Amino acid sequence: MEGFSLPDLSAVPTLTGLLVMLFAAAVALTVSQRTVQRDATERLPWWLAGTVALATGLWASGVLGVAHLAMAAGAEFDVTWSVVAGLATFVFAALGLHASLARQPSMGQRLAGVGLLGAATLAPTLSSLAAVGLQRSDLAQLSGLSLLGWMVASSSFGWGMAVAQRPNCSRRAQAAAAALIGAGVLAAQSLVLGAVPWPAPFDLADGDGIGSHTLATLASVGAGELLLLLALALAVEARLRGRLDRAQTELMAHALRDELTGLANRSAFDQRMSALQREVDAGRGKAAVLLVALDGFRQVNESYGHACGDALLLEVAQRLRTLVEADALARLGGDEFLLVLHGDAALQEATVLAAQVVATLSQPCHIDGRELATSGSVGVAGYPVHGPASELLTHAAVAMRTAKNAGGNTYAIFDPRMVIDQRDQAELLHDLRLALVRSQLELYYQPKVHAPSAQITGVEALLRWHHPQRGMISPVIFIPLAERSGLINKIGAWVIDEACRQARAWRDQGLRMRVAINLSAHQLRQRDLPQYIADALQRHQINPDLLTCEITESVAMEDTETTARFFAELAAVGVHISIDDFGSGYSSLSYLRKLPAGELKIDRSFVMDVAHSEEARKIAAAVVQLAQALKLKVVAEGVETEAQFNILRQLGCDELQGFLFAKPMSARALGLWAAGDDGTRAVQFSESLFQESRSLAL
Repeated sequence: MEGFSLPDLSAVPTLTGLLVMLFAAAVALTVSQRTVQRDATERLPWWLAGTVALATGLWASGVLGVAHLAMAAGAEFDVTWSVVAGLATFVFAALGLHASLARQPSMGQRLAGVGLLGAATLAPTLSSLAAVGLQRSDLAQLSGLSLLGWMVASSSFGWGMAVAQRPNCSRRAQAAAAALIGAGVLAAQSLVLGAVPWPAPFDLADGDGIGSHTLATLASVGAGELLLLLALALAVEARLRGRLDRAQTELMAHALRDELTGLANRSAFDQRMSALQREVDAGRGKAAVLLVALDGFRQVNESYGHACGDALLLEVAQRLRTLVEADALARLGGDEFLLVLHGDAALQEATVLAAQVVATLSQPCHIDGRELATSGSVGVAGYPVHGPASELLTHAAVAMRTAKNAGGNTYAIFDPRMVIDQRDQAELLHDLRLALVRSQLELYYQPKVHAPSAQITGVEALLRWHHPQRGMISPVIFIPLAERSGLINKIGAWVIDEACRQARAWRDQGLRMRVAINLSAHQLRQRDLPQYIADALQRHQINPDLLTCEITESVAMEDTETTARFFAELAAVGVHISIDDFGSGYSSLSYLRKLPAGELKIDRSFVMDVAHSEEARKIAAAVVQLAQALKLKVVAEGVETEAQFNILRQLGCDELQGFLFAKPMSARALGLWAAGDDGTRAVQFSESLFQESRSLAL
């Protein structure tokens, strides 16, 4: 075709220009990935760095190609056009990257971006040709091939950027994308330079321009150094970010682990449950949760210290690890642990596992040379059988509290009726808090009689609650509630003060009435209780000999060190000490001998059977003989029949107590009853009780 000639392929960008461009493309793509991954506030520095890298490579490759021709013709570069070449390249590259790296760019933005990058590819070549004096008419003849080169460069940028911006793009893919862009840029610049007429009609400068060798050196060495610095900066940033990512990963792992036991914590458990919920919702099996809480853990902390408590938690965590996989176990906090099961029979398997947990935790733990009796309460709830996943843990907690309310060391499976019971318990607890303020609590008194003489020797104070709507509530119902809620210490303090007040009132009437009060396990751990008792006695001017503190055998043997210290402090106050329900526990006789107790109360289960069970009579006789050997007084409670009364008196019991003589009654009713003014009595009592006693005057 006339007027058309094939490009001179010898006039192409040099190998140095190609290497610089490939290096620049790789750096620019790396920076582009950083830009896409950053928030809007962090994108500007990375966008500028990518622009500098890409513009440097495009400018250097374009200048080196033109310098190759200019050196052959002895031409120099005009300063103004050289500056224009650099600025034009930077502007087009900046605009092109800005459009291409937009968050979720539209098709128009993508096309505009690659189009501007194609223009940035040819800008340094055409501007540099003008800088070495190529005439405007000759430049116009390059328009056709320039358009073709722009299309080639734009296409290569489009494909290269698309590959490099894929999520989790590998280094190999990124290198291929850089090679694709480099090849496209080389092809585009080659089309333009190859079409330059030869010998080139350059308008040779008068020596005031920049030499071709100088500019070529600047383009190769200077651009290479700048790109190298950018690459080093990227490497340093990548290394620092890698360390930061590892630190964040470790921090995240730490945030999902319980610091003490190393188990998963509540946050990790929530993530696990979210994943299980998706599995169950998709029809793949069912889920079940077991909430495990230790029984009496607070007492361990209070008695032996938190270090011992932590050691116990570690032992419990280790035992639970033997029952389930590591990812199915978590520590909720405090003394509570979570286990999760997944499968078609998850709830049935959870029931079996709950029994295994109870059996495992019931084995004693050896901590710091001590043998600690442990147990656990387990609540089980399933999804979706027991409601939505958001309430699964709540339902497991309801079941666990039900197991605790049953005495602990057992498990319970959630039942909707438990929620009603829990609501009722919450309402009852609310009312119990107000009972003290509103004077709804009252002490009833059951007489104790001297077995040989039938003389009233004292009374046992028994707590009652007059509820305004529910009527009289038994302590069997509200005392465990008070113990679980922490109200027991306040209620116990009120009982001590009221018993001392009533003893003073009786003393003022001339009645020498010894009053017995019951102390719970929680009160034994109240370090200031002996002093409080002493203050109450002093406040009401009561001789300590008129007050008896009853402590059940099982409570006394639960923590022998605490019991021994507490008994010694009570003995120092001067009050009587009685071991209640004797025979129901496992007392060590050698240890019992060392306690400063004054009496034993035979467990009522033996008293009930004493009239028709030879074994019960033998046990009662053994207790009496043991008490006499230890110089302790023996009290039998629960006496309801004449036969029981006669046998126990024959066995040598010192005092008797039970419905045979009187039921618990108010202080006023007791006064009337004791004086013979109210009701009938099965036994005739001595009147010596009502004579003034100077021996205990206070």
